[in-house]
Amino acid sequence: MADQHVVLVTGGGSGIGAATAALLRASGHQVVISGRRPEPLLRVATETGAVAHVSDTTDPADVAGLVDAAVSRFGRLDGLVVNAGLGRPGAVGDLSVEDWDAVVRTNLTGPFLLLRAALPHLLETRGAVVGVASVSALRNGLANAAYATSKAALLQLCRSLAVDYGHQGLRSNVVCPSWVRTEMADRPMTRLAELAGLDGVEAAYQEATRLSPARRAGEPHEVAEAIAWLLSPASSLVNGAVLAVDGGVTALDPGTVAFDFRVERRPGR
Repeated sequence: MADQHVVLVTGGGSGIGAATAALLRASGHQVVISGRRPEPLLRVATETGAVAHVSDTTDPADVAGLVDAAVSRFGRLDGLVVNAGLGRPGAVGDLSVEDWDAVVRTNLTGPFLLLRAALPHLLETRGAVVGVASVSALRNGLANAAYATSKAALLQLCRSLAVDYGHQGLRSNVVCPSWVRTEMADRPMTRLAELAGLDGVEAAYQEATRLSPARRAGEPHEVAEAIAWLLSPASSLVNGAVLAVDGGVTALDPGTVAFDFRVERRPGR
């Protein structure tokens, strides 16, 4: 975005959302961040100069208020980063209906409500949308039914915007991160460390990424860079794209792992 634009970032109180807000603000853009928790939002707002707006994107009234607040404050809306997310572990036979509903409502219904509310403003500015999905939208994992399904659906929701509104100048793309060091990812890493007898969260990140070509987890700012590029005129012909920001995870054929004789069995297994 060569000129100053106005961007709304959901899930802006931590992780990828906070890093995106910081990067966009440092580039001279106006940013509105939203989330359910006031404290982290206000902290990011203080650190970056973004405008904090507490809202629940699964609530239609909150969504309407969020979009109205951004447009009322700055007079326009040029970009939308759909980043708020929720994960609940479990295979289909193990998930409760309540957990399934919570994940789908946060990761899919909320984005739909937000996109519908923001769409008239984004069409007016010929703006851009970036959905933050996950490699789980492309490759599944154990006990990940609700999260993977919701992120795959988010991917196609964002692509539908490119198909339906691209002729009106709207661009909509998706990033699919793998493990990134965030508050949300720290929780399953804590569980992994406990279950595998590992020495803390750092050891769990190392274990979870030891088959990744990058051999490490990502940092929030690395995903933020990809998001900022997709929002910018530098990607003007990119629409409906799915960008894996994953250190090469989705390029790996798991059937070849057995030929890497450096892979060692976990202690106690």
